[in-house]
Amino acid sequence: MTTPSPSSPTSRAMTAKNRETLLRILIPILVVVALVILWQILVTATGVPQYILPGPGAVAGALVKDWGTLSPALWVTTKITMAALGLALLGGVGIAIFLVQSKWIETAFYPIAVILQVTPIVAIAPLILIYAPTTQVALLICAFLVAFFPILSNMVQGLKSVDHNLLNLFDLYGASRLQTLLYLKLPASLPYFMTGLKIGGGLSLIAAVVAEFAAGSAGAGSGLAFRLLEAQYRLNIPRLFAALILLSVLGVVIFGITSFIAWLSLHRWHESSLRREN
Repeated sequence: MTTPSPSSPTSRAMTAKNRETLLRILIPILVVVALVILWQILVTATGVPQYILPGPGAVAGALVKDWGTLSPALWVTTKITMAALGLALLGGVGIAIFLVQSKWIETAFYPIAVILQVTPIVAIAPLILIYAPTTQVALLICAFLVAFFPILSNMVQGLKSVDHNLLNLFDLYGASRLQTLLYLKLPASLPYFMTGLKIGGGLSLIAAVVAEFAAGSAGAGSGLAFRLLEAQYRLNIPRLFAALILLSVLGVVIFGITSFIAWLSLHRWHESSLRREN
């Protein structure tokens, strides 16, 4: 097997691809570093007190000093978020498959999902807290309700967007409903599912935090939302910023994981992920 020479078109293409990948990584990092430096300069130049706006150094110090308090809360929020996302995936896909079996089934049941989505979670959280056996279950239900609808709506749209010519071909060859679902509808709806997954991942984190605010949960088993409120009440603004940074990092990690899953699933065949020369 011969290796391409440095001047060959293949080698130049590989070099350009590696350079583009490196830039995709470096540019966001450099922008974040520049913003942090600007933040420190503004805090130093204006002399603003730490209880109003702490500098990056104070926030980093609070993150290290209070890690024993913040890390368990981060783990609680992560568990609720991932559990809610998992339930939303199962429920969204399962109910979407149920809804598309008949237009009358969709007409009867889809409005219920819409009602659950448009009702503010803060408004129904007190009811969920009354009926749920524990606060953690209530938080999980709240996060599930918010993350559920984007996955459901995208999956329904994907299952209904299958090429009718392919459906006719499957009918022509005598495929059963289950075979049509497994070998045609589900693969064809995969791009829609991945879009719902990325949206639902972010919403599940937002809903977990909002639900904890609404529940007012406290104690050793509380998440980062309670630590935010606690830091606010105590005017411990560096810890508040540290908790916010942890939430942001968790959201970025969830988005990165879901985006990577979508890329793995689509990059070999779907137009949205194929690399083009022009």
